Amino acid sequence: MTTASAIHSVDLPSGEPIPILGQGTWGMAEDARRRDDEIAALRLGVDLGMTLIDTAEMYADGGAEGLIGEALADRRDELFLVDKVLPHNATRSGTPTSCERSLRRLRTDRLDMYLLHWRGQVPLEETIDAFTRLVDRGLIRHWGVSNFDLADLSDLTRIPGGTAFETDQVLYNLTRRGIEWDLLPRCREAGLPIMAYSPFEHGRMINHPTLEEIAAAHRVTPAAVALAWVLRQDHVATIPKAGTPEHVRENRAAYELQLTEEDLAVLDRAFPPPTGPRPLEVL
Repeated sequence: MTTASAIHSVDLPSGEPIPILGQGTWGMAEDARRRDDEIAALRLGVDLGMTLIDTAEMYADGGAEGLIGEALADRRDELFLVDKVLPHNATRSGTPTSCERSLRRLRTDRLDMYLLHWRGQVPLEETIDAFTRLVDRGLIRHWGVSNFDLADLSDLTRIPGGTAFETDQVLYNLTRRGIEWDLLPRCREAGLPIMAYSPFEHGRMINHPTLEEIAAAHRVTPAAVALAWVLRQDHVATIPKAGTPEHVRENRAAYELQLTEEDLAVLDRAFPPPTGPRPLEVL
């Protein structure tokens, strides 16, 4: 490993650890000209300990899964692989069909975590039953949800088998701090890690003057400051996308960045925490 320290982990409710810094694939496999760079980025990320890999059947209409399969099939046992089923596919019969299709594209025989991408019209009872059967078949090891607020999680846990979910993947970054009011504290109390997506707000936040000021003081990029801020949160893992090896190295370097108390106070002034409940934000 080319960096100073190993990436530490957060435990799932089952006790299994996952790295707090992984790799997302939303936006990958959409341009064939970038494919070689994206494959190199994924492989380098694994080399650097970013073995939590997140994807979804929705991303590039399955193309991101295919990219991961091409890039990392020979390194499958090093990975904690997360995939997501679309809500309209999450029926009792549709969920296993989607899962098996994803497994073929990923060139693997199992998923480490399977998430309901967001809550749709299919009754949660059906999806939970399908997830439970997939666990029994050995096709998935754990399951969870994405874009669920506290009310959704409450509904989930009232259903037989619904307490077995192991993560909630939600939008969380400096500009989207609403979960700090209720969802994040409650999940911490329950020992349930949050998986934060879009830590850079799709790049829209990285030109903020405050991020630029702190980055200059530490001789890093503004994106590194934004990512380091997410990484310091307890019971949070995050999955930034990096389409080039250079960007992967920048993300990995953010893990080593130690923000000072003064930095954090400045960031709180520029990006205030919530002062009351907010609807769950999504991208």
